[in-house]
Amino acid sequence: MSNFDPKNIKTRLLAKDATLWPEGNVSQNRLGWLDVIREMHNEAKSLKSWADSIDQETIVLIGMGGSSLGPLVLSTFADTLKKSNGRRMVVLDTTSPYTVANAPIEEAFVLVSSKSGTTLEPNDLFAHGKSRMSDFSRYAFITDPNTELSLLGKDLKVNKVFSNRSDIGGRYSVLSYFGLVPAALMGYDIEEICEAAAELDPEEAIVLGIDAGEAALAGRNKLTIQVPDQQRVFGLWIEQLIAESTGKHGTGCVPVPTSDSEQGHDRFNIDITLKSVGDLGAQFYKLEMATAIMGHVLNIDPFDEPNVAESKANTNKVLANLPIQEIDNKTPDTLDAFLKENLRDNDYISIQAYLPYGSENQLEQLRVKLRDANNGMAVTAGYGPRFLHSTGQLHKGGINQIVAIQLVDRTPYAGVEIPGKNYDFATLITAQSIGDYQSLQTHGRRVLRIETDSVSELL
Repeated sequence: MSNFDPKNIKTRLLAKDATLWPEGNVSQNRLGWLDVIREMHNEAKSLKSWADSIDQETIVLIGMGGSSLGPLVLSTFADTLKKSNGRRMVVLDTTSPYTVANAPIEEAFVLVSSKSGTTLEPNDLFAHGKSRMSDFSRYAFITDPNTELSLLGKDLKVNKVFSNRSDIGGRYSVLSYFGLVPAALMGYDIEEICEAAAELDPEEAIVLGIDAGEAALAGRNKLTIQVPDQQRVFGLWIEQLIAESTGKHGTGCVPVPTSDSEQGHDRFNIDITLKSVGDLGAQFYKLEMATAIMGHVLNIDPFDEPNVAESKANTNKVLANLPIQEIDNKTPDTLDAFLKENLRDNDYISIQAYLPYGSENQLEQLRVKLRDANNGMAVTAGYGPRFLHSTGQLHKGGINQIVAIQLVDRTPYAGVEIPGKNYDFATLITAQSIGDYQSLQTHGRRVLRIETDSVSELL
């Protein structure tokens, strides 16, 4: 029998009761996602009208963390959940020089998404982008009110500056401008998405949050999210939401996206299949609510991110002392011995790939290989630096059950410049990987850094 009353929690959550979470929490400026769906519903027609005015058939979205993973889901599902309007969206949330160099910026309409307007990666990507395509009528910005990015957009006379509510954190922002402007550009019915979210029974979400939180307290903290293989990217959005929200102060739910049935004594399982645009809107909203309530059960603030800044600070230290002093890189054949020496009961393996995009299937093969070779242990896989703005919080701030495998490019693609900076993208992604490696070590995490030309070397 649970100690938590879903009806009471529902009343308090919808009233934005800050006492649901520990004293000093930041919820007072982070609960706008609860009612932003009504505002977006009212703006659906104007968003469609604006989207229809854009001539380009390719959209490049520059962002990091929550502001990019929601649009990544929407772009992936555009063809399967509805009739496509013919547009293609490329989500550029990496500093991999090869991926950046091959982004179709010259032919695209470019969205720059950054809540703070000061995040390193979007700013550097925008600086690079405008060196390749300087027609500012083909740019739009999504940011909080009065940020540096907002003011820059007005100065440059970009096509549109979307001013998002400031009381919404990045990982809870998919049903605000950050998710729905990209959705409109791809032809989604914004009213349908918002109506499905509004029709959700909050108690259903709250019960899920209670159950998952209580399971974590009982040692079943590997929250295993089974989605169909073709919907794998939705698991990544859930992962960033739950990991960054709950992984702190030595506790948290460890989200494990998978397309297989994965069972174990430390698992709490949920299955999700999306069949319609409405399902997508409802699940976005349901999981945001459930995650907030996981924080309530775990007695942590689900809206702050106390450890995210550490790797950023370490990156800046590395960049301030160029040329980079490389650290000890291992070869792929050292992996098995490292795992044998370091793995303990209830651990999970985190594959952290600072590599060009395009290795998704190989990373999934490696994830499954390591899972099966280690008695069904939970294994996650993600690209760096993307995860630094999401699951990185869990890696440093959650329970010390992580064994991290950092994969770095043996021969990074040099010469992709960042105007105004004394480093290029190859230097930046190397600095980010080293900064995170140092942060993991500072927190006593077990981490192996492997240099490779391809994930296939580990298969």
